[in-house]
Amino acid sequence: MKIISYNVNGLRSALSKGLLDWLRAEAPDVLCLQEIKAGREPLDMGGLEALGYHVYQHPAQKPGYSGVATLTRQRPRHVETGCGTECYDLEGRVLRLDFDDFSVLNVYMPSGTSSPERQAFKVEWLHFFRRYVQALQAAGTPPLVIGGDFNCCQRELDLHNPKANQNSPGFTPEERQWFREFLADGFTDSFRHIHGDAPGHYSWWTYRAGARARNVGWRLDHLLVDNTLQPRVAGAGLLADVVHSDHCPAYVQLAPAS
Repeated sequence: MKIISYNVNGLRSALSKGLLDWLRAEAPDVLCLQEIKAGREPLDMGGLEALGYHVYQHPAQKPGYSGVATLTRQRPRHVETGCGTECYDLEGRVLRLDFDDFSVLNVYMPSGTSSPERQAFKVEWLHFFRRYVQALQAAGTPPLVIGGDFNCCQRELDLHNPKANQNSPGFTPEERQWFREFLADGFTDSFRHIHGDAPGHYSWWTYRAGARARNVGWRLDHLLVDNTLQPRVAGAGLLADVVHSDHCPAYVQLAPAS
């Protein structure tokens, strides 16, 4: 099973750049999209459904902002829209699909780059999200695959210029500490599980100064798997040559349960 996470930075924009053709060729079993930017009305997903996907959306209330959608070939046994906390659900940040032997949690985390207030909001969210996931684990939710734009880098390997960004949103000491503690709750970074300490692998590049061509980027997009699923991780990586957005897709491949 191939699961892909992709911040499309506006689904309408990505569709205009050939997203459907790419999706037809790539054919993931599950696709988690972030920043669909739908507004109050759900987007027309007819083109995606025509490819054989069931499509679930959690748009933000603010037009042209945030929002997530998950596409799946196999109909889930349960869909949970939102996390039950209004200030986050208004921004369309969480969508969970439960299958028989695992769940896919699609998340778009706040960036914190626009103001100190939004960075404070992001830090509050991070601690909330950890408690939220712990509660899911305690409630017996199937083992989680968490895919999304975390807007956080975990280690210095995960961005091009870590020394200059020690206190930048996405790489503050508090965010790095949060990431370490989150993984310690029982999750594996699928990318590092497969690629070890390989440097130079990023999933987001600013549009400025030819950053993508020069590979001056950050690895903000992650697929974390519950440690019980780690033996099934058969592959993981970043599709850096796929260009519909300022992000690229991340993927994980899970072997069938034994």
